[in-house]
Amino acid sequence: MAKNVGSEGSFTTKDYQDPPPAPLIDPEELTQWSFYRALIAEFIATLLFLYITVLTVIGYKSQSATATDPCAGVGILGIAWAFGGMIFVLVYCTAGISGGHINPAVTFGLFLARKVSLIRAVMYMVAQCLGAICGVGLVKAFQSAYYHRYDGGANMLSDDYSHGVGLSAEIIGTFVLVYTVFSATDPKRNARDSHVPVLAPLPIGFAVFMVHLATIPITGTGINPARSLGAAVIFNQHKAWKDHWIFWVGPFIGAAIAAFYHQFILRAGAAKALGSFRSSSQV
Repeated sequence: MAKNVGSEGSFTTKDYQDPPPAPLIDPEELTQWSFYRALIAEFIATLLFLYITVLTVIGYKSQSATATDPCAGVGILGIAWAFGGMIFVLVYCTAGISGGHINPAVTFGLFLARKVSLIRAVMYMVAQCLGAICGVGLVKAFQSAYYHRYDGGANMLSDDYSHGVGLSAEIIGTFVLVYTVFSATDPKRNARDSHVPVLAPLPIGFAVFMVHLATIPITGTGINPARSLGAAVIFNQHKAWKDHWIFWVGPFIGAAIAAFYHQFILRAGAAKALGSFRSSSQV
């Protein structure tokens, strides 16, 4: 019942349909309202993401600095839940409109995998960065008394770690996130595991949560260049910009590795391309 029967009575082995690769440049997108609606969704989602999460970080630092109880405040666990929980909520809300990227690294990985066009990828990144700046701007407006005192929630490399360790943490953390995005949205998985009610935003949110637990002590956890840029622009102090390159280079490398691993290793894209080349060479 779940499989289609061919004309000769044989069962098809492929019960899923891969979407066609997105064109590199698709000017027609610029004439569609759905494209601009998606940009608005990415802007608002990233704004809300930064507002809630940076406010949580500043609130935690404020509570920890003034409380006598060492367990006061939400702690690193609470911060990780704030980031992971907001990603779960926002991806769930925007997945049907924009795909729920909320992260330039995710957009970059999907672009490399031909899931989105170059125009959409660039415009998504612009919307995400602007949304992040506005989100942190709201935090500063509402928490002006604590904002600069607690470094504006900006990502910074800890003094205990080298640049290599920080960069590696961002690469691996972003790889985990983008790999999870590819796996959770894979049409092959959706067809094969259709009997398992897995909500795609759930593993994505958990990936963000787990990565934050591991890397908050190292870099404060970037894995999202828009999050790092928004906090750095509004805070605008030397210590926020000093190692800022790590929070762009690391996530983009991690996203590229995840895209290659999923598309060419797990989905056998390299083997398919080689087989196609051999077939054409024999003709």
